[in-house]
Amino acid sequence: MSYPKPDINVTPLIDVLLVLLIIFMVISPGKPTDFKARIPQEPKAGGKTNPQTLVVGLNHDSSLSLNRQDNIATMDEPDKLIQALAEIFRKRTENRAYSQNAEFRNDLSEEEKTVFIKAPRSIGYGKVVKIIDAVKIAGASPISLQINDLN
Repeated sequence: MSYPKPDINVTPLIDVLLVLLIIFMVISPGKPTDFKARIPQEPKAGGKTNPQTLVVGLNHDSSLSLNRQDNIATMDEPDKLIQALAEIFRKRTENRAYSQNAEFRNDLSEEEKTVFIKAPRSIGYGKVVKIIDAVKIAGASPISLQINDLN
């Protein structure tokens, strides 16, 4: 007695695969994947730095500094840093402190919210990312990294 040879009908599987492919193709451009960053320019000889520059420094003793103001917070509890940055951004919004290149653009609604994060090479990647997240929560955009030894 001969039994019929079973075969798998793959047409419905291919239909499901194509529908999933289309769904992922439609969803993927909507995901926020960009990480805007500005590269600091070389300071001019005898020139002054921009007074609106915000630099968050990560120290070897796990403390955080904001514009050379030491012990603002710690890497494990960055809440005070978030509050300090949010307050600075709120004041800049009230005072309409626009970014340096805003006069060349049509949308003058962008306040200066650039933050530079300076960390020594010995600090772990996870700790730096935690501070980046804290700075993002405060409303900073863009964020730039300065990875070098602290003096």
